[in-house]
Amino acid sequence: MKILLVQTSFPGDIVLSTPVIAGIKKKYPESQLWVLTTKIGAEILSADPFLKGIIVYDKRNSDRGLLAFYRKIIEIKSHDFQIVFSLHKSFRSSLLLWLSQIPNRVGFKKAKFSFLYQDKMDRPIGEHDVIRNMSILGLASQFSESDFDLRLCIPKNIDSASILEKFGISKPYAVLAPGSVWKTKMWNWKKYQELGNLLKNKLDLSVVVLGSKDDFKVSQKVCENTSLINVVGRTNILEFLVIIKEAKVLICNDSMPLHVASSFKTPAVAIFCATSPSFGFGPWRNKAIVIEREGLSCKPCSAHGANKCPTGTELCMTDVSAESALRGVMRVCDL
Repeated sequence: MKILLVQTSFPGDIVLSTPVIAGIKKKYPESQLWVLTTKIGAEILSADPFLKGIIVYDKRNSDRGLLAFYRKIIEIKSHDFQIVFSLHKSFRSSLLLWLSQIPNRVGFKKAKFSFLYQDKMDRPIGEHDVIRNMSILGLASQFSESDFDLRLCIPKNIDSASILEKFGISKPYAVLAPGSVWKTKMWNWKKYQELGNLLKNKLDLSVVVLGSKDDFKVSQKVCENTSLINVVGRTNILEFLVIIKEAKVLICNDSMPLHVASSFKTPAVAIFCATSPSFGFGPWRNKAIVIEREGLSCKPCSAHGANKCPTGTELCMTDVSAESALRGVMRVCDL
């Protein structure tokens, strides 16, 4: 039996979907499991031994437009999948899978164009996103506690020490991840810089600033006139994962690095600005603490954050002190 899992959301959402991969293999142990995901999702999942193959759907670039959509339908049809589980709730995903003529299509009841799925599953409100994702497979009673663990895989032949040496990183070290797709999710860069100096001077930790190429500008600000190690935009996905895995602690926003830390059980301090962990995207099963500015009537202002503070005050982004984050670090690191 050939099964397709669809998850084409943001990188953090893809990390939070990884328990479903193991869940499908547990439910259908003899199946060949493939994943339809984004270009970066393919890099994140490339070492997963449960996957037979990955189909890249670069929907914002090379696979954009009607002609590319048609080509993707032909590609999916060529695999003769018997079952598809779609974690993505867009009308485009629903239509793509229906037109691909996969006989058994499973999606969420609240997905757009959900009438195109044969089996429609409830996505429980108020639960962590890991549990919401796993609900695509049916009753939770068929799974054990360990089946809900995040599971990022690094090839066994990878030498973590060599990767750290490549970037001049020495243990013990802390990782700062100051970036985000959404500006209002980002703790103020001056606070990150202040915290970085506190980690070096008070806890004697090396400090690494990590992120994608899109985070280059904010990382430059954070690292200006400091001795912090800036590797933003210089790592591939595998190196990115290893640096978080080997860290003593991660300090980040509500973003993908937080979920990577949860996967590797790296202690984490998560600073939630415009959003809230009650949305289901907080730390998961690692030693972690959430710090946020409480008591703001405007917070949370949206489900995913925005590029501009609706009140113009940016209090959720600036009113959390570096000292409170340092106390959080000391707490999760038992210092």
